[in-house]
Amino acid sequence: SDLPGPTTDASSVTSSVTQSGDNADLKTIYSDLGRAGGKVFALDPRFSTVRIYAFRGGRAAKLAHNHVLSAPQFTGYFYLPPSGAWEARFDLEFRLDKLEIDDPANRAALGSAFASKLSPADVEGSRKHMLGEENLQAGRFPFVRIHSLHISGDGTKFAAKVQVEMHGQKREMWVPLNVEGLPEQLSVAGSMVLRQTDFGAQPYTVLNGLIAVQDEVVVEFKLIGG
Repeated sequence: SDLPGPTTDASSVTSSVTQSGDNADLKTIYSDLGRAGGKVFALDPRFSTVRIYAFRGGRAAKLAHNHVLSAPQFTGYFYLPPSGAWEARFDLEFRLDKLEIDDPANRAALGSAFASKLSPADVEGSRKHMLGEENLQAGRFPFVRIHSLHISGDGTKFAAKVQVEMHGQKREMWVPLNVEGLPEQLSVAGSMVLRQTDFGAQPYTVLNGLIAVQDEVVVEFKLIGG
């Protein structure tokens, strides 16, 4: 939605955002960007999806399960400046400790690799194994934050250099994006691969690696804003 207000220089907003760091309130940041000109889209969790796929590993992987985690709630904004999408920016953040794990409908949509039936005890065990104190430590590091640093491309196809914060550490990577609907609406879809060890987290393993969670997890998102 447009956020009208007094004229503000966008470059000064971007500078203040960079200096303010993680504690800056995203709504305030993007309100200031909107006042500088252009359009701000608030990303809507009701119509969006953020999914994380974790895969079984180890010598006895067939005895284990693949997992799908989803973020039913998140905070996110996309800023489209007057100069166009190649100078846009976006932020997305969600909490690991609020993720839904292995929702049956999500698993059913993923085919045979996710077809195994999981009990509530299985699901809680998976939460402890993947998000507990020996792994991603969601209680200590609850937030995953994705912040765009640079966007290039045109039409509907873009590449974004993003900074990902997870487990209290930050890494940079390039992510392909498919962007539709601008300038009136916004639909942005993309995916990325995160290696847990790159963020200082140790994937779950038991019995000297007999059963494990693979280091690489896939994050897919389709974000809708208006």
